[in-house]
Amino acid sequence: MPAIQSSTMIGRDAELAEIAASLGVRPARAAADLTDVLLSGDAGVGKTRLLRALRDVAVGEGWQVHAGHCLDFGDSALPYLPFSEVLGRLVVEQPDVVTEVGAAHPALARLLPNRRQMSGPAAEQVDAEASALDRADLFRAMAAVLEAAARRAPLLLVIEDTHWADRSTRDMLSFLLSRLDPGGFAVVASYRTDDLHRRHPLRRQVAEWSRLRGVDRITLSPLDDDDVRSLVRELVPDGLPDAEVADVVARAEGNAFFVEELVSAAADPGSVVPADLADVLLVRLDRLDDDARQVVRTASASGRRVTHELLEATSGQTPAALEAGLRGAVEMNVLVADRGAYAFRHALLGEAVYDDLLPGERARLHARYVSALSEGTARGTAAELARHARLAMDKTTALLASVRAGNEASAVGGPDEAAYHFQQALEILSGDTERAGRAGGGELGDHGVDLSKLVVKAAAALVQSGDPERAIGVIGEQLERLPASASDAWRSRMLSAQAEALYITEEIETDALAVSSRAVELAPEGDSGLRAQVLANHAKILAAYGRYLEAETVGLDALELAERLDLHQLVVDVITTLSGLKKAGPKEGLRASLEEAVGRAVAADAIHAELRGRFLLGRSFEDWGEFDAAERWFASGIERAVDAGLPWAPYGFEARWQLAWICIVRGEWERALDLMVVEGPFPPPIPRAMLTSMRLQVLQHRGDDVGARVLGLRPFWRREGAVAIHAAPVEMVAAGRRDDPEAAVAVYDDAVAVLSRIWHEWFSARIRLAAVAVGVVADALERRGTAERESMVRHVERLHGDGHTVLDRYQDPSGYWGPEGRAWVKRLDAETLRARWRSGIEAPPLDVLVETWRETETLFADFGHVHEQAIVQTRLAGILRATGDVAGARELGDRARETARRLGAQPLLDELRAIGSAAAPRSPEGAGTVTLTTREREILDHVAQGRTNGEIAKLLYISTKTVSVHVSNILGKLGASGRTEAAAIARRTGLLD
Repeated sequence: MPAIQSSTMIGRDAELAEIAASLGVRPARAAADLTDVLLSGDAGVGKTRLLRALRDVAVGEGWQVHAGHCLDFGDSALPYLPFSEVLGRLVVEQPDVVTEVGAAHPALARLLPNRRQMSGPAAEQVDAEASALDRADLFRAMAAVLEAAARRAPLLLVIEDTHWADRSTRDMLSFLLSRLDPGGFAVVASYRTDDLHRRHPLRRQVAEWSRLRGVDRITLSPLDDDDVRSLVRELVPDGLPDAEVADVVARAEGNAFFVEELVSAAADPGSVVPADLADVLLVRLDRLDDDARQVVRTASASGRRVTHELLEATSGQTPAALEAGLRGAVEMNVLVADRGAYAFRHALLGEAVYDDLLPGERARLHARYVSALSEGTARGTAAELARHARLAMDKTTALLASVRAGNEASAVGGPDEAAYHFQQALEILSGDTERAGRAGGGELGDHGVDLSKLVVKAAAALVQSGDPERAIGVIGEQLERLPASASDAWRSRMLSAQAEALYITEEIETDALAVSSRAVELAPEGDSGLRAQVLANHAKILAAYGRYLEAETVGLDALELAERLDLHQLVVDVITTLSGLKKAGPKEGLRASLEEAVGRAVAADAIHAELRGRFLLGRSFEDWGEFDAAERWFASGIERAVDAGLPWAPYGFEARWQLAWICIVRGEWERALDLMVVEGPFPPPIPRAMLTSMRLQVLQHRGDDVGARVLGLRPFWRREGAVAIHAAPVEMVAAGRRDDPEAAVAVYDDAVAVLSRIWHEWFSARIRLAAVAVGVVADALERRGTAERESMVRHVERLHGDGHTVLDRYQDPSGYWGPEGRAWVKRLDAETLRARWRSGIEAPPLDVLVETWRETETLFADFGHVHEQAIVQTRLAGILRATGDVAGARELGDRARETARRLGAQPLLDELRAIGSAAAPRSPEGAGTVTLTTREREILDHVAQGRTNGEIAKLLYISTKTVSVHVSNILGKLGASGRTEAAAIARRTGLLD
């Protein structure tokens, strides 16, 4: 399959600007200031594409561009080939210039393409003439024709792939680059750095050219990871799976050509190198001698990097042959020396060499590595031994080494690597129950493995790496494979671990509490460490289900047993669970208990209990709106998680998520965005979706159209309710901006349907969702006809009722309804009144409407949500202006505008601008500053003509009741006692034409 190629240059804007500046590709640049450029970079890194972009820029600035190419003809390369190519183009485009220069410099004729294609006796005559030719005349002739052409317009001469240039071409370039007078033309010469081995003839000349005055040397470095992802999106607009994109990023190493080839092959992670790319890469091996080829093939079995010690033990070469082979491979840029070891210059080159090995050859090489590592002939890691043993089909060694590698990774905070190794061990054990372990034999006794412990370790590593769903699947698969003779202890251990993973996900198909209860039933009686662990997990899950009294009873049993068995870390974990149960009492007691639990966890080095305690403390302060204290505890949890290598582990990631939310609430949007970027491994799917939903909120607040992007989060709603909670309002606002309130209501219904299945029907966040949806509907009401208004108001009443049902049914052991909840309840009430007011259907008294919005502003100020408070101020300002209180509207608008400017909230600024564009007051006599809506002006006109409410209703196709509401609002705004007075005031103040 041919490679998919991008027509867009990605990630090279800085280099393009640098080259253009060096060359002087600007209209105002003086000819005497022109600079030449040497452009270097590895094969495929993007030199040619960059030169094409440079050509387009130069042509756009009025330059003429001529390019010549060096070709890989080996020793039979035609002298001066790129210059003949350039001269041939000049003959076609500027024949008079070539003729004029040729008359003064006869040597120029020797470079004409038609003079170089002769064969037979004529060719012998040409060669004889060429050998007698004074090369200096030829060089001067080429410079003269370029200068003559440049007199018409600045000229850019591009010579590509000079690593293939013959000596004559290199000498010609030396002459042109060393000229003192630029002559109105500039030179760009490109070459591959990875082809410049130590004996390459261009190597010395590049060093000489770089020292010349007026020559800049620019090296094209690999694309960074973000640019590679952008290139992948350009190549595959519909997108690739995240794992495949990550694989391309890792394997391509920033090389654009490699990216295109890997994407074209649609390679699965870890698959072989595409055939076309392998052919290109393996050409490098043809330049090596036998010793070097043997070294390279041996090194390929080790992966990207191999120590000298391992090569000595596995290559089968004498020390002299090994050193000679290594020197050859290094000089030819196949291997590079790397801190006492050797690495392939390109990882894909190592893959291509390895793929080229015969199956038997691979197995023998891996067996040599196993022997060297097992016998101590060379040093290496358990992970290396596991890999080589697995590929050498040595299952016993691979099993033990995989378990050891997983343990080592867990000990140093590498959950991703640990999960990989433990799963590799499980794969080896798959279907081999005899090897899986013997009761009483110990975890690794007699070459056996306790399968249940291995499964739990794999699941724990997956949970800590941010993939609890995978952990649930792994345990479920292993439970299905257990033979009937497997012990209850094994089943209990695995079921308890599965229940623990279940309760931190939104899995609704399997009841975590039922699974945990079954684990307790199967747990061994008496002084059993397993029973203590199972009880501890069960207490944690009971608490998550709100069964606090049972959780306390089970937790105390677990604590007593763990203390009796001196299981210090488990003791701390249970204490943390019991401390969290004090939520039903005064908050001070809860916090004191949790702080003590955190101290115990730190002393016992129980990192997971510590993270849970810090998170619970942060949530306690957050729930009460005490954001400074909440921030301290969340930040400390993030720091501890990162230091332990567990950025995606439960409670470590949740602390990051909650702190980002607090930053959004407080208006610290840049800090929030920074928190959403985590150094290190690629985020797991669910944490990434959670962070994305938060990021899109900020971008939407700043005016970005994120409607299409937020729809991509829909598949994650059922997997993590928090994604729905934050993404659904973004969808609603996007619907409102495209004037589609019905879509906003549909989003509300979809979110409620999903979250009701995950949690329960009357979850507290439903109030916020309802308030946002009602606000979108209220914004659109005045642009709808009567029938549509009545339908939309029915939606409003339904959503308002939903919110108050939640409030009526709210249950929390503390009985506390926090500042966030109070603010959103009042906001729902305020948006509902605004919708009625704008629709004219059961419109509220103006004083009630205004007072409710003032209360809403106060409550959002108490809550501390900066942006939402500004939204409330903006909407209240609009209401005040419409009711005639311009001074109050201006005061609120100014406060909201200051906030919006600080945040960069452009949509809010636009809304404020629209409010501020209303007509200035024109009433000299007590009517105040009056602003009527379009509908009110229309009705006032009919009132002034003496029509009744019924007549107006028929003319405007609305109900008489709606007309009555509008008339009442008009009288109130004008301060009129009746319809006649209202008409008179309107005429005097200019409200009527």
